[in-house]
Amino acid sequence: MVSVDLLIAFVAALIVVYAIPGPDMALILQTSIARGPREGLTAACGLALSRATYVTLSACGVAALLKAAPWLYEVVRYGGALYLAYVAVQIFRSPLFALAPAGERAASAGEGAALRQTFLKGLLTNLLNPKALLFCSVLLPQFIRPATGPVALQVTELGVVLVIVGALFDTLYALGAARISTVLRKYPLAQTLQRWTFSAALIGFAVRLSLD
Repeated sequence: MVSVDLLIAFVAALIVVYAIPGPDMALILQTSIARGPREGLTAACGLALSRATYVTLSACGVAALLKAAPWLYEVVRYGGALYLAYVAVQIFRSPLFALAPAGERAASAGEGAALRQTFLKGLLTNLLNPKALLFCSVLLPQFIRPATGPVALQVTELGVVLVIVGALFDTLYALGAARISTVLRKYPLAQTLQRWTFSAALIGFAVRLSLD
């Protein structure tokens, strides 16, 4: 098992990483502001599954494959950048919102399809970012001590903590952003600025991903 002191240091490192603005944060905030906390939490579930997938791939050595095959890394990287740009355009072109009461939203016929689309958007936003996989492959080994127990068990423990801490941050972002939406509904200009801001942020992240 991972020692308590290493676990505390690992959580502290994760807090720093998750507190830094990135495409995941921008997606959660925009989704919750425009569509409510349920949609934001659905996107967070997609992000959580993506992180769990990357922990598993890191344990299987896929990150080493990306390092050994630069062309594969480039394909995933540019694909992720294009997807972020696509999401940014969607946000920019979205109409001003006026959230209906929770009961009316729940009764909408296309709610299930909308939630599936939001979940997929959260999943792909992180899954198409190879840096997330490389981050896991670099961070996790720093906190593994083979002498203290099975490596597979330690990777599992750290992976579970990584997903849980990320989910907690995403939940805070989703719920906090949903409260902001009650104010934005009253001010169309503020909504427009909000959409432009998040679109510009995602475009910036896409450019950075494609250039790094």
